[in-house]
Amino acid sequence: MKINPLERFSDRVENYIKFRPGYPDEIIRYLETEKILKTGDSIADVGSGTGISCELFLKYGYNVTGVEPNKEMRNSSIRLLSEYSNFKAVDGNSSDTNLKDKSVDLVSGFQAFHWFDIMKSKIEFKRILKNNGYAVFVWNTRKEDTEFLKDYESLLQKFGTDYKQVKHNNINHQTVVNYFDKNFKYVEFQNSQKFDFDGLRGRLLSSSYAPNESDSLYNEMIFELEKIFKRHCLNEAVSFDYTTQVYSGSFNFN
Repeated sequence: MKINPLERFSDRVENYIKFRPGYPDEIIRYLETEKILKTGDSIADVGSGTGISCELFLKYGYNVTGVEPNKEMRNSSIRLLSEYSNFKAVDGNSSDTNLKDKSVDLVSGFQAFHWFDIMKSKIEFKRILKNNGYAVFVWNTRKEDTEFLKDYESLLQKFGTDYKQVKHNNINHQTVVNYFDKNFKYVEFQNSQKFDFDGLRGRLLSSSYAPNESDSLYNEMIFELEKIFKRHCLNEAVSFDYTTQVYSGSFNFN
């Protein structure tokens, strides 16, 4: 049975919180240098999940509204980011954010653009953005340039329930470029995580396409994962390496 996209991560929240990567602080410095972010700006982080991306902005003093349709993930963001008075969360999505007209300076989507309806989201973002506001879309794209990462990719291809369909690489570079009307910029940063086996298993199970414990393929998948870990670990750890891709641009508002 096909899983409702709004419910894909409902049973993954704790692993998502513990094992998904954060984002390099260099992103903030870059956006500020390029005048895409300015002191006092308000941000709508769409598809904000458990708040990992929200915190990147919050700790630099920006006002952030996390727009997240999944109840479990949204509630986790409220709990995890409770120390930030400059954060609030709303039930919404890329086509209907439930935010007011011309209410934000920046729209962001971290690891989320591939879930958006291209046409409807652009109309919605132009509605909620102040004139000359920007949109920024970011991915931590897992590299495949080591033997470990190649084997991990093969594992996903073998066991992922709908991995090929939801893999964000299905949204190519040109798709994102074409989304913007003007002021397009692109930059990359490097990012990585180190995992022992328990961490690696948690990282795998944070993915919506990975079979969970109730699935008949689960035990075989974990057995294969353990073999991959033992084959490639150094000092009982493996390195998950990413290229953090940052797309930014603006729209015609007239």
